[in-house]
Amino acid sequence: MSDCIFCRIINKEIPSTIVYEDEKVLAFNDIQPVAPIHVLIVPKQHIGSVRELDSANSSVVADIHLAANKIAEKLGISEKGFRLINNCGPDAGQTVPHLHYHLLGGTNLGPKII
Repeated sequence: MSDCIFCRIINKEIPSTIVYEDEKVLAFNDIQPVAPIHVLIVPKQHIGSVRELDSANSSVVADIHLAANKIAEKLGISEKGFRLINNCGPDAGQTVPHLHYHLLGGTNLGPKII
């Protein structure tokens, strides 16, 4: 989608600091981090949110989770722990209508989610 900022990052039309890339997902540093490590993991296929997952495209969730493991290992936070968050819809705080996960770590995030 030409008006989707994440699609434009995936297509290298907008610069980003890429942390990980394979044929199905792209991961890059968030420009407004809330933790020492804050990476966005997005599928290269445009999917608006979790609500748009179906039997034809749901395997991308596994691709994202496998990428999260590789990214956490690469960034040295795999053993101590990291948080993987998906916001779905405006009330949950989803501001970009492209399925994405936030990988947070590099500090003790505590037991509270919000």
